Amino acid sequence: MLDFLAHLEEQRGNSAATRNTRLAAIKAFMRYVEFRVPSALAQARQIHAIPEKRHDHALVRHLTMAEVRAILDTPNVTTRLGIRDRAMLHLCFAGGLRVSELVGIPLANLSLQRSPSIRVQGKGRRERCLPLWKETATDLRAWLAVRGAVATPEPFVNAEGNAMTRAGFEYILTKHTRAAGEKCLTLKTRSVSPHQLRHSCAIVMLQATRDIRKVALWLGHADVRTTEIYVRMDPAEKLEAMEAVLPPELRRGRFKAPDALIASLQDLG
Repeated sequence: MLDFLAHLEEQRGNSAATRNTRLAAIKAFMRYVEFRVPSALAQARQIHAIPEKRHDHALVRHLTMAEVRAILDTPNVTTRLGIRDRAMLHLCFAGGLRVSELVGIPLANLSLQRSPSIRVQGKGRRERCLPLWKETATDLRAWLAVRGAVATPEPFVNAEGNAMTRAGFEYILTKHTRAAGEKCLTLKTRSVSPHQLRHSCAIVMLQATRDIRKVALWLGHADVRTTEIYVRMDPAEKLEAMEAVLPPELRRGRFKAPDALIASLQDLG
């Protein structure tokens, strides 16, 4: 196992973060093995004892609201596919959805009645119900009105009428990001992934609620510690923390140094 982890970094050029992700998956599998093959318990414990590698934790990249609006305004809503693209991009951002959640949502989980909402099943089969923004619900209604009769139960389909795939959505996002770069210069040379829309939603929710627990519930995080990365990204949170700490009052006075210290400092000069 140690040879495999070394191979990832030395031969395949993977980063320490990728190496830790692979190790976490192996440890999760070994927890399953412990129950199925008790005779391998000693080996499983040895693998669990392999430590993660320390590495730099960079801030996750996200979009500003101006950049998000530029991307959402790019699709041509006078065409069927343009209406689909805007609804899909808007839902991904407003719901903070993973791309797998976006393309795999059953149409039955979408409610656009008086209180529009969507029911999402995330990682670990954890289900959450999210209210939809008014503008998002409007875009979804426009798409469903022109979607037509298709065999797939998912709301978003490709040009052939099949369910939208992860690669298909990534292509659509890249296409509209490049087009938005003509008007929004900060997007001109930038590569935007679907997960950056999720990060952007998290920042908006944190700024609106000032409650990291609500952001964790919105994103479907099992552990609030996963959501703490957004606190590091939001400077407003840091400013509020600084303002809450009052500096101690310092009394004015003169610094008195012993003669030996003054003499040594003069010798250095």
